[in-house]
Amino acid sequence: MEISHIVELRQYTLHPGGLGTLLPLFEREFVTGQEAAGIRVGGRFRDLDAPDRFVWMRAFPDMAARTRALQAFYGGPVWRAHRTEANATMVDSDDVLLLRGPGYRVPDDAGLVVATICHPADPAGFTAPPSALAVHRTEHAENGFPALPVRTGEDVVVWFSAHADADAHRAAPPAPLPAGALLRPPTELRLVPVRGPLG
Repeated sequence: MEISHIVELRQYTLHPGGLGTLLPLFEREFVTGQEAAGIRVGGRFRDLDAPDRFVWMRAFPDMAARTRALQAFYGGPVWRAHRTEANATMVDSDDVLLLRGPGYRVPDDAGLVVATICHPADPAGFTAPPSALAVHRTEHAENGFPALPVRTGEDVVVWFSAHADADAHRAAPPAPLPAGALLRPPTELRLVPVRGPLG
């Protein structure tokens, strides 16, 4: 049986050039700092279509563990020491989808990861395409750490695919979606994995 976790898909809009500051800092300080607080840090990505966007994932066993881990990290010495530098790179850090699913491990040979975000008319009845990997759905439990907002008032289904590069993704046949099942066209995030440490 597939293990389900609480997963955050976080999209940060940065000031121009901010990625060059944030990425090395994140890889050097925030990956191990969060893991020490009980957070499982997942994929970190550059957005191929938005040079000033940083996308990343993290996971928790359940909502109570999420609250405890976030309190420990954001109240701890690593964040206190580096938060001013990190926050200075950011225009917006509140675009966060709170999801339930298996998480997603980026394959070692993936040059491009595509996250597909759908808003189904019937979330409970929506079935992702057979080719979809690591399917996640909105977690509606109350955000136990309101200092970090998450998107509310929407139901999404998110899944992932991995490709050698952008050309391989373009050459892949599109996954069929049930006709009339979506409230809006799906969003595809074309993500280039960051493989640290950097700097």
